[in-house]
Amino acid sequence: MNNKEVNNIRNEIKSYIAASGWTLTDVADEMNKKNPDVNVTPQNISNKLTRGTIKYKEVKEIADIIGFEIKWTRK
Repeated sequence: MNNKEVNNIRNEIKSYIAASGWTLTDVADEMNKKNPDVNVTPQNISNKLTRGTIKYKEVKEIADIIGFEIKWTRK
């Protein structure tokens, strides 16, 4: 994945978070409530999005927290 693709994905996820009325801090707090054994910070999420290293499981969890679900549709 090139930098442009990573930036597009980062911007897409961050825009869904913002449009839903959430902040990265709110999302991180909610992730910590759901998984108390893992310490998630807003910076940690932001870094993963910037590097393109966020796990699909984490993206699904973020989508669930902000009230979305990820659906796969055939082109």
